[in-house]
Amino acid sequence: MKKTLSVVISAYNEEKTLPRCLKSVSFADEIIVIDNSSSDATAAVAKKYNAIVYTRPNILMLNTNKNYGFTKAQGDWILNLDADEVIPEALAKEIISLLKKDVKENGFWIKRKNFSFGKWIQHGLWWPDKQLRLFKKDTGKFLCKHIHEYIEVEGASKELQEPYDHYNYETVHQYLTKIDRASSSEAIVLSEMNYELNWYDALRFPISDFVKIYLAQGGYKDGLHGLVMALFQAFYSFCTFAKYWEMQKFPAQEIDIETIEKELDDRYKEIQYWIATSAIAETGNFWTKTIKKLERKFI
Repeated sequence: MKKTLSVVISAYNEEKTLPRCLKSVSFADEIIVIDNSSSDATAAVAKKYNAIVYTRPNILMLNTNKNYGFTKAQGDWILNLDADEVIPEALAKEIISLLKKDVKENGFWIKRKNFSFGKWIQHGLWWPDKQLRLFKKDTGKFLCKHIHEYIEVEGASKELQEPYDHYNYETVHQYLTKIDRASSSEAIVLSEMNYELNWYDALRFPISDFVKIYLAQGGYKDGLHGLVMALFQAFYSFCTFAKYWEMQKFPAQEIDIETIEKELDDRYKEIQYWIATSAIAETGNFWTKTIKKLERKFI
């Protein structure tokens, strides 16, 4: 017997992007839109597509509102989306096929294709960027501890083959707006951890993120888009540092030139190490690879 599907969509001022999302899930038995107190026509657009609309406060931890939507869903399965996400036809067919089966798993991870500034970003944090978005009703929810957390599902989970699309950043202003909200949440997490903030974190947070994304995870392969995205992520990490510093009432710390020199030298060595590692990974010749590995040991 075919199981029923409820799609729960979270939206805030998404009157322009929401139709694309709603059209892509027309195969669902029920569509719920959680309107996070939008000031535009988001709710009206949702109702135009026969979605059930619930209005909730636009709080920092929006996962709380998503959980609320899960409790309202009537379907046997729930598919959670944001308004800037789209289910391609191939994934829709895979989900429909799944609903016809008796599966043991309670949740399914789905690869997410992130499109930023008009391009699919295929490296760094942004691919395959697996998200747990499809789950049996009453078996999953967000823990509401972190803005970027995954849905926690009771029991086993598996991965679907087809990805879905995420049109997350179409303008620089949009990115900066999201950085402001997300970094505030990250700073709160640091506070709850009683993290001991030091001046060098102002360098380590952003540089480490840049090196990880741009070099270790191959972000450079996405060209200028990859460079810009890695730099934005580094800025996001710096904003997290600055906001946590602000939460602590801007405590002063002395920094001498010798200490800053050592810190910058350590970060430079870290960068050089990962540049060498990336070069080794792209080298096919055995002897060239061996020489580069020897050179890396002296960094």
